[in-house]
Amino acid sequence: MNSNKLVDNPDAVYVVETEGERTIIIELKVDPKDLGKVIGRQGRTAKALRTLLSAAATKIGKRAVLEIIE
Repeated sequence: MNSNKLVDNPDAVYVVETEGERTIIIELKVDPKDLGKVIGRQGRTAKALRTLLSAAATKIGKRAVLEIIE
């Protein structure tokens, strides 16, 4: 296991992007064993991912929503 990876099973990562007029919805699904790592302690990793997505979306004048699917 490489400690630099966010997930242990990258082949089980699925990302679906749905773009609307003002909003981009990113659905993220990972292996159930990796779910805790993606969410992080007290949701810190998920919050960081959402912050990055929001910053990128703001640059193109949109709002981003990250949904982590169980």
